[in-house]
Amino acid sequence: MPSFKIDLSTAVVFVATAPTPKLVSKQTGERAMDRETGAGLSTVGLLISDDGEGNLYQVTVPETGLPEGLTPGSPVSVIGLKARDWENTFNGQARHGISFRAVAVTALGA
Repeated sequence: MPSFKIDLSTAVVFVATAPTPKLVSKQTGERAMDRETGAGLSTVGLLISDDGEGNLYQVTVPETGLPEGLTPGSPVSVIGLKARDWENTFNGQARHGISFRAVAVTALGA
């Protein structure tokens, strides 16, 4: 499926929820891994504010692209943010949505 780059050049971005490991299965605890690099994947909640509107996004990031100590309220920069639509069927119900993935999230300021 195609993905689309998201321009954050005029946005202000803050950590809303600290990174947590992304799981393939909650039952087994198996962690999701990046198919290209083999790095473990994490999910971080980001508040992105632009043009008078703020939204919360759950963004998947490889652990190699996350610095230590990202805490809620921290201003950050997001590198390589992309959106991709998805669709699947679970228990006979069709589901769809948009997933967000970034190459890295970096802390701003001291």
